[in-house]
Amino acid sequence: MPLLLDTIARELNLAPPVVRWQGVGSLPSTFAVTDLAAASIAAVGLALAELKERHTEHCPLVQVDRRLASFWFATSLRPQGWQPPPLWDAMAGDYPTRDGWIRLHTNALHHRQAALQVLGVPPERGAVAAAVAHWDAEALEGAVVAAGGCAAKMRSWAEWCEHPQGQAVNAEPLVLRETLQQTVPRPWQGSSSRPLAGIKVLDLTRILAGPTASRVLAGFGAQVLRLDPPGWEEPAVVAEVTLGKRCARLDLHTAQGRQVFERLLGEADVLLHGYRADALETLGYGHERRRQLNPALVDVSLDAYGWSGPWRQRRGFDSLVQMSTGIAREGMRWRQVEHPVLLPVQALDHATGYLMAAEVIRALARGQASLSRFSLARTAKLLIEYGTVSDDLPMPQETAADLALPVENTPWGPAQRVKGPLMVGEAHMHWERGACELGSAEPSW
Repeated sequence: MPLLLDTIARELNLAPPVVRWQGVGSLPSTFAVTDLAAASIAAVGLALAELKERHTEHCPLVQVDRRLASFWFATSLRPQGWQPPPLWDAMAGDYPTRDGWIRLHTNALHHRQAALQVLGVPPERGAVAAAVAHWDAEALEGAVVAAGGCAAKMRSWAEWCEHPQGQAVNAEPLVLRETLQQTVPRPWQGSSSRPLAGIKVLDLTRILAGPTASRVLAGFGAQVLRLDPPGWEEPAVVAEVTLGKRCARLDLHTAQGRQVFERLLGEADVLLHGYRADALETLGYGHERRRQLNPALVDVSLDAYGWSGPWRQRRGFDSLVQMSTGIAREGMRWRQVEHPVLLPVQALDHATGYLMAAEVIRALARGQASLSRFSLARTAKLLIEYGTVSDDLPMPQETAADLALPVENTPWGPAQRVKGPLMVGEAHMHWERGACELGSAEPSW
């Protein structure tokens, strides 16, 4: 654990870690997933400790509960009398090809349609499996991606390290950062218990890393406004990721939508976005334009496969990156089975989200305007190079003492949340707003 957090602190330019650990967590895997969970959450704590020390001249104690961290890397939500929709579409999953395995990601309708179009079959899992079996994995991966879909061939870590994209992203630092000369005279409006109060975060991210980042920022007092395009839905996770936020819709292809967006961006302290590389540029909001609209902006983004190399524009998700980078292949070896074995949680998403939040807070603490970029594939390298473990402990059993009060009244029914895993002095994770539906608020602060 100390080695992993030391690595993260060094990569993010945070102070050497002094953290009090408690609790025992276990996310069964050949990789140290619980260590990754606890260390990435601790990085947020280190950044918050720096922020508070700069404004109060007192360095607070950072405390992380590994047990609660392991729960939060799965899901924080405990519905009472209702259940969210299934996490995966019926067509999503791993399929054997003629020469290996491939994973199709079909949760979004247009991604599903792209895969079915390439395969030439109806939306029936048996038909999909039969069609996939006639393809070579790499050829099908390329065809689905070219059609606008999402797929990943299972590769080993060695194969990924030899792949042009693996070589490119593995050469990148954990955070690609450009610190601008702009010094931001941003008076601290926070307090010992709500250190991010007064900070405005404009959140353009969707499933799952970016919303994790904005959720934890809201948990320490930031005002988060999430913007989604008309028609976008993510029913399986919306109750999980909208905690503490206001959620609005905005169409950046209309003059009115662009006018509203530019006003919001100009008033924000932080911008989080998870579009593919150059997507905002295509909309006319490249880095230079964003900087014109807000010279003091803390601008943090992520993508799936990295910011250089032939796949820098490729769509991707946590489970696909696990297939590409060798994580699923190593899980298969560990379990001694004949099919891919993913991590027990979407750990790349969650870890990257907490690292993004730590980067935001670090920049705010130092009064810096900055441009920072993360990727799921680079977080995968962090986990893989930390090494494998031999323990196969079961997930910890949750108790009533792990749940926070009061009950959260969501649009779908009552729920409880697992207690937050991080405390920084007097500050602990809590939210004034419960989860909400997408598009339920106006696009305003």
